[in-house]
Amino acid sequence: MSGHLALAVSTVLYGLGIVAQTVAARRAEDRPGAGVGLLARLAADRLYLLGFTGQAGGFAFAFLAREELPLYLVQAGSSSAVGLATVIGVLLLGWRIRRVEVAVLVVMACGLLLLTGAAAPSAARELPLVPALVVLGVVTLAVLPLARAFRSATPLLAGLAFAVVAVAARNVAGKPVAELLAHPLTWVMVLAAFAGQACLATALQRGSATSAVASMDATTVVVSSAAGLLLMGDGIAPGREWWVGLGVLLVVSGVLVLGSVAAPARELVGAGGER
Repeated sequence: MSGHLALAVSTVLYGLGIVAQTVAARRAEDRPGAGVGLLARLAADRLYLLGFTGQAGGFAFAFLAREELPLYLVQAGSSSAVGLATVIGVLLLGWRIRRVEVAVLVVMACGLLLLTGAAAPSAARELPLVPALVVLGVVTLAVLPLARAFRSATPLLAGLAFAVVAVAARNVAGKPVAELLAHPLTWVMVLAAFAGQACLATALQRGSATSAVASMDATTVVVSSAAGLLLMGDGIAPGREWWVGLGVLLVVSGVLVLGSVAAPARELVGAGGER
């Protein structure tokens, strides 16, 4: 499967997963506790598990895409799942989309086209194991304690955790299965995905769903794109460096604006929770 096809499938699965997980998270009982505790309660919800399956499938295909595509394209494509979730809401949950939201979706699509045109498929430059393990491991271990201390920052912390997932995945993608399972960064990636999922569940329950996902995705795109370009040798087609800068700017701006303008009546859980 080509990297671009894998990325397209990943984005669709992520979008479907966002819808299902949001509905489940916001209809969960409002009990004290967050993070891991909230995930434990949601584990009994079939809709949440369906959404988690979509997220897992999206991650698997994004992992395949990272073997040959730069992180700035893969993460921007994945972040566009929030726009796809809006389209799903219009088609399946009865939202009435506004003109500004249509404009934002067009802007995001233009950003993705620029990034696709600028991307130079290549294998990543492997990071030195010990420094990468220390830095990524410390960031991963810090996410959940920080989420408990600064609950309003859970979307940003979820984005940071998923940026760790992206960087670690780009580093190990394409390795033989036996080597992949034995690689320490694989397990850092798994722990970071769990931490990010816990933060995301908390953020979805407590605030605007689209705003939480938008903040998370914007953080992931910026951090992972910078890491890919500065540390891992992600390629850019000659003369198209400005395409990457503008493309990332359009996608990140679109994600944030889409999160800020979504009306409460059209939140994923607002529609789904009433059914």
